[in-house]
Amino acid sequence: MLRTIAIGGFAIAAMSLPAHAQVKVKLEPYVTGVNAPLAMVQPAGDDRKFVIEQFGRVRVIDKDGKLEAEPFIDIRNKLPTLWSDFDERGLLGMAFHPDFANNGKFYLAYSTPINFQLDLAKEFWWDHTNVVAEYQVSGDANVADTSQTRIITTIDWPQFNHNGHWIGFGPDGMLYISTGDGGYANDWGIGHNVTEGNGQDNTQLQGKILRIDVNNPSDGKPYGIPDGNLAAGNPDIAPEIWATGFRNPWRCSFDMEDGRLFCGDVQQNSYEEVDIVEAGKNYGWRKMEADKCFDYVKPNDHPAECGDTSGFTPPVIVYNNCTAKPDGCKGISVTGGYVYRGSHDAWKGKYIFGDWSKSFAEMDGQIFVATEGSDGNWTMEVAEVVGMDGNIPYILAFAQDSAGEVYALTSITTGPVGSLDTIYKIVPAE
Repeated sequence: MLRTIAIGGFAIAAMSLPAHAQVKVKLEPYVTGVNAPLAMVQPAGDDRKFVIEQFGRVRVIDKDGKLEAEPFIDIRNKLPTLWSDFDERGLLGMAFHPDFANNGKFYLAYSTPINFQLDLAKEFWWDHTNVVAEYQVSGDANVADTSQTRIITTIDWPQFNHNGHWIGFGPDGMLYISTGDGGYANDWGIGHNVTEGNGQDNTQLQGKILRIDVNNPSDGKPYGIPDGNLAAGNPDIAPEIWATGFRNPWRCSFDMEDGRLFCGDVQQNSYEEVDIVEAGKNYGWRKMEADKCFDYVKPNDHPAECGDTSGFTPPVIVYNNCTAKPDGCKGISVTGGYVYRGSHDAWKGKYIFGDWSKSFAEMDGQIFVATEGSDGNWTMEVAEVVGMDGNIPYILAFAQDSAGEVYALTSITTGPVGSLDTIYKIVPAE
């Protein structure tokens, strides 16, 4: 299923994909009536789940799976006006403090209009600012206290897209933040490093996985820098960076058993990739697209040689993007998922993820199941979804509950409009 080849000095595992689905799944409706759900998070020791809606609300799902009518928090007034047809801005991420049961702290990642008064040069050309903020629960466990807000990070964004901003606490208690390369295409244009793109510019926070300590602010910042980040005292590297070389890491997750960090990183036109992210590693963008050399001037033509890539870490999963590589393609925008740790023994240890759609024009979401071999290499299969009436909705994100079960967060529209979207529980079809 896999063979090792070398491209431009970059040894990678080339994957051949099964021609037919081997895994059959059902999508059981869990809750419906939500707006573009981009994350569903369950705090440790809590029987509730919290779902974020892209247009700016967090909703509570009670222990019986009932979606509460009143939002946990509503920050729609903080967001820019979102485009109804398609937008990558909005309420993007949520994480609960590891000691949430005692301190009531949680964190939201969202887009907000840029404050041009702080930098007039960005007034006409830059798009927004991505924020991570700390909030607390009020006296009512189902209502947040919006009067207590602490801004943790603010990163100005040149374009509307490639925001990333999944957030999550790792096994080490640190807060991890995924960031895209700043937007547009090919990591090029206003707000991008001309020479190497933001993905390879370690003075910039775009195109990275960041890691910060929200419990111990230092050096005048609302957070501290933990040991083990990429800079290790190097003044030429932004101290928040933990790993580098990403285009748009869209949805990450820690394996609840072994703590490894998995990220689906949306690539350009030809390929999609999944990475197991480790401290200090470089995942190649914009010098590489997945496991191929990349030329931002000719993005669909991948040169055979791309110089020294010995410092790059290859993805563990690669598949063709239908935009430029239609043969055997599986989608156009990877959506990172979760390692299954639920009750179905045959799935334990498998990575369940997907793709937004095989086509922008037609709703055609994809569910994948990947298996790690004894040699550490991964193979992926397209899951056969049984019992759906028509195509699968757009796959926006995945979620995992405290029991290790996995959910698909979907939308029937390309933009964050209405409240007609559904979260499904992924279960065996047998």
